[in-house]
Amino acid sequence: MRPFSALADFFYPPACSVCGISTGGHRGLCAKCWSGIRFIERPYCEVLGIPFSHDLGAGILSAEAIAHPPPFDRLRSAATHDHAARDLVHGLKYRDRTDLAPMMAAWMLRASDGTVESCDALIPVPLHRTRMLARKFNQAAELARHMARLSGKPLLAATLIRVKRTSQQVGLGAKAREDNVRGAFAIAKGCENDIFGKRIVLVDDVYTTGATVAAASRTLRKAGAAEITVLTFARALSEPI
Repeated sequence: MRPFSALADFFYPPACSVCGISTGGHRGLCAKCWSGIRFIERPYCEVLGIPFSHDLGAGILSAEAIAHPPPFDRLRSAATHDHAARDLVHGLKYRDRTDLAPMMAAWMLRASDGTVESCDALIPVPLHRTRMLARKFNQAAELARHMARLSGKPLLAATLIRVKRTSQQVGLGAKAREDNVRGAFAIAKGCENDIFGKRIVLVDDVYTTGATVAAASRTLRKAGAAEITVLTFARALSEPI
């Protein structure tokens, strides 16, 4: 161990990124918190990424994807939005824990099922400028920035903009969420060629009802995006179907 590393560990000992107890290394989780992460693995719906409790065969879609096809091509998420995964999301979003973003981004890259490697660009779901001033950073952009660094793919952080100041989605029902974000997004002037004919990965921290990423996807689709993959760190889910 290098002297500087030993000194740093003395003053800032390695701790679990979720609960804070001592661990063997930095930017990791303790065994208890790690066991609480429910990673989303196949088998799952090829469109909405909803995990199935049994393997129903290749290309099987969920009833929700068949009944209500989304405006994007596919959704992938690293983990279910509960336990330690929810704590990581809240730490990044509400407690300014930007140090969590590299680890979360690496898990998202693994969950992307090759779509990041084959995309033309990463685009984060934007915040309205007033919320950006209050929060000081965009958690979706932080995750996208680290994925761009890890994958070597372009990050287009200013191409998709939020033109409508919406209410917080937390606490709203599905219909209210949809109404809240209708017309909220636009393509920045002069950035149309960033989207037209391109394979886009749209990045956000959490997928709940899907209203926000659906509204953003419609804007990207209207601008001529050839393919849209929504990639989030976590997604709300009751149980595998």
